[in-house]
Amino acid sequence: MSRKILVTSALPYANGSIHLGHLVEYIQTDIWVRFQKMQGNTVHYVCADDTHGTPIMLRAEKEGITPEALIDNVHKEHSADFADFLVDFDNYYSTNALENKELSQSIYKKLKAAGKISTKTIEQFYDPLKNMFLPDRFIKGECPKCHAKDQYGDSCEVCGATYNPTELINAYSAVSGATPIRKETEHYFFKLSECEDFLKQWTRQGSGTDKATLQGEAANKMGEWFENGLNDWDISRDAPYFGFEIPDAPGKYFYVWLDAPIGYMASFKKLCEMKGLDFDEYWKQDSTTELYHFIGKDILYFHALFWPATLEYSGHRKPTKIFAHGFLTVNGEKMSKSRGTFITARSYLDHIKNPEYLRYYYAAKLNSTMEDIDLNLEDFVARVNSDLVGKYINIASRTAGFINKLFNGEITQIDNSPVIDEMRRVSSLIAESYAEREYGKALREIMRLADLANANIADAAPWLKAKQDGTDARTSLELDCSAAMEMFRLLTIYLKPVLPNLAANIETFLNISPLTWASVHTPLKNGHRINNYAHLITRIDPKQIEAMTEANKENLQATPAVAQVTSAPVSTLPEVEYISIDDFTKVDLRIAKIVNAEHVEGAEKLLKLTLDIGEVQPRQVFAGIKSAYDPETLKGRLTVMVANLAPRKMKFGLSDGMVLAASDERGGPFILSPDVGAQPGMRVK
Repeated sequence: MSRKILVTSALPYANGSIHLGHLVEYIQTDIWVRFQKMQGNTVHYVCADDTHGTPIMLRAEKEGITPEALIDNVHKEHSADFADFLVDFDNYYSTNALENKELSQSIYKKLKAAGKISTKTIEQFYDPLKNMFLPDRFIKGECPKCHAKDQYGDSCEVCGATYNPTELINAYSAVSGATPIRKETEHYFFKLSECEDFLKQWTRQGSGTDKATLQGEAANKMGEWFENGLNDWDISRDAPYFGFEIPDAPGKYFYVWLDAPIGYMASFKKLCEMKGLDFDEYWKQDSTTELYHFIGKDILYFHALFWPATLEYSGHRKPTKIFAHGFLTVNGEKMSKSRGTFITARSYLDHIKNPEYLRYYYAAKLNSTMEDIDLNLEDFVARVNSDLVGKYINIASRTAGFINKLFNGEITQIDNSPVIDEMRRVSSLIAESYAEREYGKALREIMRLADLANANIADAAPWLKAKQDGTDARTSLELDCSAAMEMFRLLTIYLKPVLPNLAANIETFLNISPLTWASVHTPLKNGHRINNYAHLITRIDPKQIEAMTEANKENLQATPAVAQVTSAPVSTLPEVEYISIDDFTKVDLRIAKIVNAEHVEGAEKLLKLTLDIGEVQPRQVFAGIKSAYDPETLKGRLTVMVANLAPRKMKFGLSDGMVLAASDERGGPFILSPDVGAQPGMRVK
C-alpha cells in the first residue's frame, strides 16, 4: 500500500549564499525522497527561504533596497543552486508569503485561546540613533568577567562567561556604534514551561529505530534540557523589524523562529493549491499521513521542543520523526575562507561542474546519526574516480561497444549468473539502508557488487573473445556482454537516488523506462536493443580542486601572533599596547591533553574540560566552546592552556586555567592544536 509522506528540509536563511555545508542536509533529504518515490510511495518535498529578522532588515538597508527586493534576489539564487544540485523540491517557497502570514496569525490566536500566551515587561538595550531594540548579537562591549574587549552581548569568547547584555562594560551598538540605553518593553511569551509533560512524552514516544520520534542521541539531549527546566519562549520583537505583525499588538512582530517552521506548512499549502491536494489531510491532529523533518543538530531545540508544542496546542499533528544530522568539515577542519575551503554551491559548480560527484561523496559518508562528516578534498577526487569511473561506469565502457558493433545493439537471452543472483538478493538490504538513512552502508554494498561485476568481466575477457573466430567465441561474447548490461542496469537502480541525472542518461542509453525499485525483477529481455554507448562521466582532475580552493581564498591581512584572537577588527589591533618579551614569559603556556570533556548543566556556552598538563592532578577548566564542539570529539586531543592564570570561581565550579582559542567575525572559536610530538606538560615558548 502506498504511503503518503510529507518531507521538509530546514529553511535556509535569506541572508547569504548556499555553501557546501548547507548541501549536506538537502542532498541527504533529496536522496531519501527519491528513494521513497522509487518505492512507489506518494511523497511531497517542500522547503522555503527563511526571510524575516533584524539581519535581513539591516542588510537591505545597507544595500539600499527593500527587504522584499533582497529576499527576492536571494530566493532566485537559492532556487538555482538547489536545482543545479538536483535537489528536487515539489515547492520551494518563502516565509514572507501570504499563506505563512495567515497560518502564523491563526496558530498564534489558537495558542492564545489555549492559554499558552503571556506578556511580560523586560528591559533591553535600545539604540538611540537607529531607534531600535538590539538583539544580543548586535551589542558589543567589555566582558564583565575577564574584561576582554569587543565581546558579544550574550557571552565572552575569551573566558567563556555568559551574561545578560546589560552587564557588558562600555557597551555599544554593533549597528551604529552608539552607546545603547536601557529601555523597558512588553514582550509576548509562549508558555513552554507548561508544555514539559507533553514534550517529555512526545520526545520519548516509540521504541527502536523504526518507531522512535527522535534519534537516541537527540532524545538524550532533550533529557539534558528537561533536567535544567524549560523556560517560556519569547516570541515577539519590537518595531522596526522585518516580519509579520502580531494580531492586536501594534508595533510587535513575531520572532523569526515562530513563523519560520510554520513556513513548512505554508509551502505545502501553496503546493496544495497548485496540485489540488488536501492540506488538512496532512496537518489535522489525527492525520494518518507521515511527516518528516530533516534538520541540522544545531536547531534541534527549536524543532523538538518549540515546534511540536506549537503544533500540539494549536490543534495540529506532530512530526512523525525528526532526523538530525551533523556538521561538515573540510579537510578535517571548519570551513575556512583563508584556506579556500569555505566553498559556495555556485563555486563548486563553476569548477567541478558535476553536482553528482558531491552527492555521491556525501552519501558515502552519511549515516543515521548526528555525527559530523568530513569532505577531504583529496579523498573526494580518489573516491569519485575510483568508484564511479573505475568501477561503475567501467562495466558499460568495457562491454557495451561490442554489443553495438557486433550484435546490432541487441541483448541476447540472459541466463542468471551467480553475480546477477547476488545483485538481486541484496536489493532489500540496500533498500533498508536507504530507508534508515544509512547511505554509507548502502553504497559500500553497491560498490561490493560493482567489484563482483568487474571481476566477472575480467574473467570473461570479452576483448580477447572479440578477436577469436568461431561461433562458440561469438556466442560466449554476446552472453558475457549482455550479462554485463544487466549488472549495469541493476547497479543503476541502486544508485539512482544518489545519481538521478546519470541514471536518466543510462536509461536512455539502455533504452528502458524510468527505473523503479521493482525494476530489479524485470531484466533486459532477449532481443532488447540498446542505444549506442557514449561517454557518461569523466574523471576529476586534481587541478580542478586546486583552482576551486584558490578561487575561494580571501586575502586576509595577517594578525599579530597574540595568544587569543578576538572578534576585534584587524584595523584596531595595531592600537594595542605592545608588551616586552619579559611580559610574555610571565604567561605559562602548557601543552594540555583533554582527558575528558562534558556538557555543563545549566550552561548554554560552556564545556567542562579535564586537562592533563603533566601535574599529579588534572586541571578543571570551563571553556566557552560549546557552540563549536561536541564533547566526545575533544577527548584525547592536545591543546594549549594558560597554566598560571588565577583560578576563578564560577557558579558551575572552579575554573583553574584557560584554554586558548581563536575567533573573529569569520567564525570560531577554534581551539589551538600543537604539532605532532608535543606532550602534556611541555611549555610553549
